[in-house]
Amino acid sequence: MSYVLKRIGTFIWMLWVATTLNFIIPRLMPGNPAEALYGKFQGQLSPAAMQAMEIQFGVNTGVPLWKQYLTYLWNMLHLNFGISYNFYPTKVSTIIGHSLPYTIGLVGISLIIAFAVGTVLGIYGAWKRNGALDSIQSPVLLFLQSVPAFWLGLMMLFYFGFIKGWFPDSHAYSDGATPSFTWGFIGDLLWHATLPGLALILTGLGGWMLGMRNMMVQTLGDDYITFAEAKGAPQRTLMLRYAARNAILPNFTGFGQALAAVVSGSVLVETIFSYPGIGYTLQQGILAEDYPLIQGIFLIIAVVTLFANMIVDILYVRLDPRAENGGDAA
Repeated sequence: MSYVLKRIGTFIWMLWVATTLNFIIPRLMPGNPAEALYGKFQGQLSPAAMQAMEIQFGVNTGVPLWKQYLTYLWNMLHLNFGISYNFYPTKVSTIIGHSLPYTIGLVGISLIIAFAVGTVLGIYGAWKRNGALDSIQSPVLLFLQSVPAFWLGLMMLFYFGFIKGWFPDSHAYSDGATPSFTWGFIGDLLWHATLPGLALILTGLGGWMLGMRNMMVQTLGDDYITFAEAKGAPQRTLMLRYAARNAILPNFTGFGQALAAVVSGSVLVETIFSYPGIGYTLQQGILAEDYPLIQGIFLIIAVVTLFANMIVDILYVRLDPRAENGGDAA
């Protein structure tokens, strides 16, 4: 229980640090979002309009910094990230709420598939090491792992999208389609997500397979595996219950950390396919110098990353109690 409370305390502390840095860093930069938006109008706005925009963006120079900070914390608690001036007057929370489901659906499902398939391949590859499957899958998946996902996505987009015309080349659904929970629209979503999803899956398989295979090979050499085999334990039990159950712990930790990265999306892959996820939205915000949007997205990424790491640490102790005492036997 003390370990859990310690991890929660660390999460709260790091969350405060991330939130505070997210407030301070943009204010150390020259200018502010209101001035950038004011410049887009080529001086056509009055000074009163400039002051009103500063208040709306939360950067009013007439308000003390500590009051701005308290207002900022209050707004964060209510998920009020301000106004995006690239999509003015849309709220940042509205833009993130629209983009996040697409990223979770694309990157999240791709990650789960890559993790599950890669882990299974790693288990069987180690169990039948130097066999036909292991001899083929290891070099192929390691090669795919070395290929950037955006480059593989470009190649797939060029061949299957432009040359063959089998798959759409952009967006998350067809023009004119109305988002709804119908089989037709869901099928359209899956059709548009096929190429970017495959690019993410194929380039991610190698890492999960290699990590699981190496841990399985190491675990299979432990004394308790030899002892269980000498007692006549079935081969399936040895492979799954004894070896794989212990070897999967590092992969499980990596999976938890990778889940946190799902929220940040895959910026280059989403940009190539013009997929309206959080990565593509972040890229648009950076190009337009949309500080409120960038700030809101970074804060969401930081919060989810910290929370996911905390959950993984707590669950890891449940799977391996030795971790609570720094790896010593319980």
